[in-house]
Amino acid sequence: MAVTEPAPVAPPVAHEGILRRQSLRESAARTYARSLPIVPVRARGLTIEGADGRRYLDCLSGAGTLALGHNHPVVLEAIRKVIDSGAPLHVLDLATPVKDAFTTELFATLPRQLADDARIQFCGPAGTDAVEAALKLVRTATGRNGLLTFTGAYHGMTAGALDASGGATDVRVSRLPFPQNYRCPFGVGGERGAELGARWTESLLDDPKGGVPRPAGMILEPVQGEGGVIPAPDAWMRRMREITAARSIPLIADEVQTGVGRTGTFWAVEHSGVVPDVMVLSKAIGGSLPLAVIVYRSELDAWQPGAHAGTFRGNQLAMAAGAATLAFVRENRLAERAATLGARMLGRLQGLAAAHPCIGDVRGRGLMIGVELVDPDAAPPDALVPPSAPALAAAVQQECLTRGLIVELGGRHSGVVRLLPPLTLTDEQAMAVLDRFADALAAAERSRQRRTDGGQSY
Repeated sequence: MAVTEPAPVAPPVAHEGILRRQSLRESAARTYARSLPIVPVRARGLTIEGADGRRYLDCLSGAGTLALGHNHPVVLEAIRKVIDSGAPLHVLDLATPVKDAFTTELFATLPRQLADDARIQFCGPAGTDAVEAALKLVRTATGRNGLLTFTGAYHGMTAGALDASGGATDVRVSRLPFPQNYRCPFGVGGERGAELGARWTESLLDDPKGGVPRPAGMILEPVQGEGGVIPAPDAWMRRMREITAARSIPLIADEVQTGVGRTGTFWAVEHSGVVPDVMVLSKAIGGSLPLAVIVYRSELDAWQPGAHAGTFRGNQLAMAAGAATLAFVRENRLAERAATLGARMLGRLQGLAAAHPCIGDVRGRGLMIGVELVDPDAAPPDALVPPSAPALAAAVQQECLTRGLIVELGGRHSGVVRLLPPLTLTDEQAMAVLDRFADALAAAERSRQRRTDGGQSY
């Protein structure tokens, strides 16, 4: 798919002025705007058109929010239907036909053992609020306070969610090793590394001198996204379920980014057959609009009225868009499509890695893909794997943008290039994405070599 350059839809000076005013008026906390200096004005499917007339293939997809890409017809129709009906758009937590339809569709997609006896809590519109709700829920239900989390985790930006995330500095949780093949904390990887992590978890919980009293819950991501696109091994997931169930510790699955077909099953826990006690859901469940919920076993429903509330927990447009998205993904078997196409893309990227030593690892599940870039020349003699190369990853991201491809970075040192294309991605579009990525990688390598030859380094 060639990059097209239509006539600008706004004069370049207007485009530049918008970016300049953003940098002057918005907070220093802005993130994506720093590495992606574009001004989107139109979008459809995989494609975004900027105010300067350039078109981009969007493999960020709203950080995984846009399961069907931008402005999918079924989403737009669902939104228009609610608006044209005259239905109230703001209803707090009152019952409405739109909410009833959304809940019914959502429950139809959930693991049967959970859906048959589940409760749903509508939270504030962000995933991080749903994480907070999940943590409050298990603490209320168990009467305990501690929490088990994992290295590399990301659960949101509010205080409790940050505590559970891998970047926490004021730690109030017990953090466990998340299994990795490439950078295994035990130096062995594979099934053996995952088994050692499970044994450590079990030992810590059963050791009367371990300093970890029985916690209120364990929260994990079936695939760590911000942590570097690291899928949890299925056998390890089952061990975590066994360990927590045997000790009456509620298991919370954070499916904010992995849900709605992203990893090749409708929910990522389905790969392992694990049925958690609580599922945290957001992003794609709103069909591109803000929506976040938790779904949990009814026996945990020990809250008092108003124990977790929010003014905007009744987002009718998001529920309509979400129900349409869930139904479209289910009816069109897009999860299975993501599994097939994702495996094909992983295969090609692994072939690319064979020719580029700077690609340390290619991993992912479905259309949640990560490419870890490394510096093989900087590895100490005793290193198991080379160090991460965040500067090279940033250069690749910019070279991708130059070629009309939007990608995100992640991982422990922001050295992982992440691909999160919509589930509606065609074969042709997938090849175009990989072609542009390969060109960008080669260009970044050439630039690095020139800098190295000139006595500079990244």
